[in-house]
Amino acid sequence: MAPVKKGIIERLNSGEVVIGDGGFVFALEKRGYVKAGPWTPEAAVTHPEAVRQLHREFLRAGSNVMQTFTFYASDDKLENRGQDLRITGAQINEAACDLAREVASEGDAMVAGGVCQTPSYLSCKSETEVKAIFKKQLDVFVKKNVDFLIAEYFEHVEEAVWAVEVLKTSGKPVAASMCIGPEGDMHGVSPGDCAVRLVKAGAQIVGVNCHFDPMTCVKAVKMMKEGVEKARLKAHYMVQPLAYHTPDCNCQGFIDLPEFPFALEPRILTRWDMHKYAREAFNAGILFIGGCCGFEPYHIRAVAEELAAERGVLPAASEKHGNWGAGLEMHTKPWVRARARRDYWENLKPASGRPLCPSMSCPDSWGVTKGHNDLMQQKEATSHDQLKQLFDRSKTH
Repeated sequence: MAPVKKGIIERLNSGEVVIGDGGFVFALEKRGYVKAGPWTPEAAVTHPEAVRQLHREFLRAGSNVMQTFTFYASDDKLENRGQDLRITGAQINEAACDLAREVASEGDAMVAGGVCQTPSYLSCKSETEVKAIFKKQLDVFVKKNVDFLIAEYFEHVEEAVWAVEVLKTSGKPVAASMCIGPEGDMHGVSPGDCAVRLVKAGAQIVGVNCHFDPMTCVKAVKMMKEGVEKARLKAHYMVQPLAYHTPDCNCQGFIDLPEFPFALEPRILTRWDMHKYAREAFNAGILFIGGCCGFEPYHIRAVAEELAAERGVLPAASEKHGNWGAGLEMHTKPWVRARARRDYWENLKPASGRPLCPSMSCPDSWGVTKGHNDLMQQKEATSHDQLKQLFDRSKTH
């Protein structure tokens, strides 16, 4: 009989470092299984082999959490702006749970069922209506008996609290992760206050994911931790940032950058940047450390390698990766063999190879958020007239 795996709270209570996975929607978009724009996860049904393989690569890289590929898997998102998939949210959520469980059973990994922000909230639907959307996803997660739940990618703490309140009814551990930076949510609620509200709602793990680079996200989680401790509450902390450098972002994060989403590659962090991120996060008291958009398995492997001493294990993928470039000792060229050392890679300032490009961009900064007419969602496809208005407006920003 297989040994019973420790749960997420048991692991964190014991001081264990839990490694999350990476960014499925961006990775699978690049591989041809997700459409940029809607970013919906129907590939769990239509191309399960692609989702399964990515799970396996993250597991091999050191991930302890197989998060269900259910980002934007709510029915209101699947029907938004002309989507006509003829696949229900329930079908996607069930298939995603099965794939995550299948791969998690191959290693020391837990399955986390995930929900995220909804078009209904942005369209100012009621608390009851928005909570009903989360409940439909939760029903599948309970049926499939996931190990814990994550409410992630929330720009507004109000909606995140609603999600936590629904997920908490399952009796399973709940993590809550907002896509905010040090400036707080889109209505100006500080990271510390966001965290306090989430913990009071029932989240046992709080943090941030997406929208900002690793160091910015770690800074935001530090602010969350300070807020929770000041309120004399207790929580564990998580961080799952972008794999892109975003020093020029405003409070909206990388979706305001002109390069989003098809020209972000020059901003990608190296594996050596990920070593610095992992150490910074661990030193800040964050024990659940993973990644979001842009994170590939080699990034997660770097996180796992940096924290190998604390975890007591190297990931299987390290069999093909010499520590700090040690594998280059076997290279045929002597100048490349000379790079087989830590100080070389730790101190390298990578060039972009783009002499006419700026080092930073000017974010669009439209200043639109929940409650603004431009964010009212619709089932109908975006019309030519609506697009023309947006094109004209973009010329003034």
